[in-house]
Amino acid sequence: MKAAPAGAPPAVSLRLGLPPDSQPLLTLATLWQGPPDPAMRFVAGGVLRATHTKRGPATLRVRFRPEEAFAEAWGPGANVALETVPGLLGELDEPSRLRPQHPLVQDLARRFAGVRMTCAGNIYEPLLATIIGQKVTSFEARRSYRLLLQRWGEPAPGPGGLLVPPAPEQLARLPYHVLHPLGLERRRADALRVAAGAARALQRLADERPAGLGPALASLPGIGAWSRAEVLRLGLGDPDAVSVGDYNLPSLVGWALAGERRADDARMLELLEPYRGQRARVVQLLELSGLYPPRRGPRLAPRSIAAI
Repeated sequence: MKAAPAGAPPAVSLRLGLPPDSQPLLTLATLWQGPPDPAMRFVAGGVLRATHTKRGPATLRVRFRPEEAFAEAWGPGANVALETVPGLLGELDEPSRLRPQHPLVQDLARRFAGVRMTCAGNIYEPLLATIIGQKVTSFEARRSYRLLLQRWGEPAPGPGGLLVPPAPEQLARLPYHVLHPLGLERRRADALRVAAGAARALQRLADERPAGLGPALASLPGIGAWSRAEVLRLGLGDPDAVSVGDYNLPSLVGWALAGERRADDARMLELLEPYRGQRARVVQLLELSGLYPPRRGPRLAPRSIAAI
């Protein structure tokens, strides 16, 4: 499929009112794969995002003004992409359900009152990025994600020069050895291919019976508690999906809520228990705070898996 010319008019558009305190760019930032992300880019006054839909690829551009968002979409999936805008901006979220009990959480909830839990609008893309990010540094994950899209993605319709991630059927057919030079060892490569093969069924489940998505993800090889929570958090906007198994998260929670430099998953869950039902929201606020414990050791060094 050829990309539409940069000056081509959008297929569809939408104007959406936003609350006065809305902070949509921070809400959307959780879906961004860093500065090299070929599928998403922050631009003056808004964001561009290329995505898959059940009708085909689409490019979505959302621009923000006070108390207003203006969205435009291009491509075969333009109408479907436009339907995801309220979820992407957190308009389906209910932040008022959080009852802060710690002074820091109360302060952060006030400072970031306009940040919502985003809902990506599809399951495949958060699943793709999550598997790539398993047990590696963010630098490694972003590099592998970028290389994957550059090698097998396709030009996104409309403006921006973005790339749409490879279609799940295409990714499922790729042999392991072609993914290795991207920095993906066999375990993650196989998990990617299996998950891509199941992506359409997972999306139908998410659309028709969201409560069944967690168990379905858990049944896939290579999808553990961390990956499952990440997909539920980003794909469905689940405000309680805690990413157990994260390298840095327990120490962040331990430091912010108890002044403890070191914490494990059990301690993190203990500290978050008063917020059950809203634990992922509390974690999101803590991450926005930037309150990480002082480092005493070296950072986790990137590895060159492609050279192994």
